[in-house]
Amino acid sequence: MPVVVVTDSSSRLPESVTEHYGIRQVPLHVTVEDKDYREGVDHIPEDVVSMPGVTTSGANPSELTEYFESALEASEGAGVVAVHMSRKLSGTWSSARLAAEKFSGQVRVVDSRSVGLAVGFTAIAAAQAAAGGADRDRVYESAIRQAATVDSLLCVQQLDNLRHSGRISAAGKLFGSALSIKPILHMVDGTLQLKERHRTFSKALDKMVDAAVESAGGRAVTVGVQHCETPDVAAELLATLRNRLRMVTSELTVDLGPILGSHVGPGSVGVVIASHLDPIEGLEES
Repeated sequence: MPVVVVTDSSSRLPESVTEHYGIRQVPLHVTVEDKDYREGVDHIPEDVVSMPGVTTSGANPSELTEYFESALEASEGAGVVAVHMSRKLSGTWSSARLAAEKFSGQVRVVDSRSVGLAVGFTAIAAAQAAAGGADRDRVYESAIRQAATVDSLLCVQQLDNLRHSGRISAAGKLFGSALSIKPILHMVDGTLQLKERHRTFSKALDKMVDAAVESAGGRAVTVGVQHCETPDVAAELLATLRNRLRMVTSELTVDLGPILGSHVGPGSVGVVIASHLDPIEGLEES
């Protein structure tokens, strides 16, 4: 049996893809009015991203241990590679490292240095290597390479969620109190940083597309669009990218979900550009 890949629900991978590659997603947690919900498992209030006082937390060592044990059993000794969101944004990576210590080197843990579909694409890169017969160390190396090259950009409509989340780097202070500012954020070495800021959201979207095209550099790429309650904007964005990019091997659009959405707020939309991926299998026809 091939190496089994484990990730967390921040990866936003659809069930059709995780089933095809055998990827296992550990749920993250959101707390609403002192009630804990598991993302992707429990029914979470639909308006959670707009609720005040919402908190989120990563998977704990006990949960991860359970997933690793099950994955190891399924791999029949081939091992497990766990791909998680940036250690600078969540405690999940640290919990995974702690849980992995119980398995005598059979579980290797990857810091994706990102969040959202960038985590998902890194997990897919690992799963594609595993499907090709790579051993645990080579699957790990495939994930590390993908994590180092994936580019993730995000336009935010409103700043309230971002301010309250505490997930923006010191560069976020450049926002000041000008609520009309529409920032473009990007992931840099595991942290969310300011790339540009614009007066209108449409201008920010245009500039984000330009940045994505520059990142692709004329290569064949996998494109991901992620959004928070803005499917129409996401569809238009994907159509624009499809026209601007030279070659798209696969494309995927997902909602950011309650965990990530509560940090960036309604109206946010982002682009992920990844090289080193074979065409993604298991995608459902739209």
